[in-house]
Amino acid sequence: MLERWRSRARGLVGDRRAVAAVEFAIIAPLLLSLYFVTMEVSQGIETNKKVSRVGSMVADLVTQQQTITISEIDAIMKIGEAILQPYNRSKGKIVITAIKVTEDTPPKVEVEWERKLVEGSASAGAVKGTATTVPPALKVKGTFLIRVESDLDYEPVITWAATSKPALGLAAAFDGISMSESYYLRPRMSLSVPCTDCGS
Repeated sequence: MLERWRSRARGLVGDRRAVAAVEFAIIAPLLLSLYFVTMEVSQGIETNKKVSRVGSMVADLVTQQQTITISEIDAIMKIGEAILQPYNRSKGKIVITAIKVTEDTPPKVEVEWERKLVEGSASAGAVKGTATTVPPALKVKGTFLIRVESDLDYEPVITWAATSKPALGLAAAFDGISMSESYYLRPRMSLSVPCTDCGS
C-alpha cells in the first residue's frame, strides 16, 4: 500500500500535463497589468503634451492680434479646448491674462484684461488693475505681456466612469493627475493687445 502511494506521488511529480495552463494562469494577470499600465502612461504623456500645446497655441493666436474682443478671445479658447480631443474624461481650464508692466520705479505688474474657460464655460477673470506676477526676467518697464495658463486634471482610464455608472475602486487612489503649463508671449503686431469690450 505504501509502495503504491509512493508510485503515485512520483507519477504526480513527473506529470507535465497542463503545465502551460498553470503558467498562463500565473503570468497572464501580470502581462495584462503591464499592458494597461503602458497604455495609460503613453496616453498620459500624450495628453500632457496636448495641455502644453494648448497654452502655446492660444498665446500665439492672441499675440498676433492688434486688438481683440470678448467673442474672439472665447473663440480662441474653444479652439484650444478642442486640441485636447479625443480625451474627454475631464474638462480643461484656460486662462488668458493681458499684463501691463508700468513705468513706475519699481515697476508694477497689473492685469489689463482677463478671460477664462472653465468646464467649457467662458467668463471674465480678474478685473483691470489687479496686481499679478511675472517671472523676474520679464518684469521690464513699459512692456505688455500675454499669459496663457492651461490646466487639466487628468483622469486615468482605469479610474474613469461615465456619469451614469459608478467609478472603479481605484478612483480613490488616483484622484486625477494635475497637468498645467504657463506661457508668456509679447504682442507680435503692436505694442499691446487691448480688448475693446472687456470693460474695466
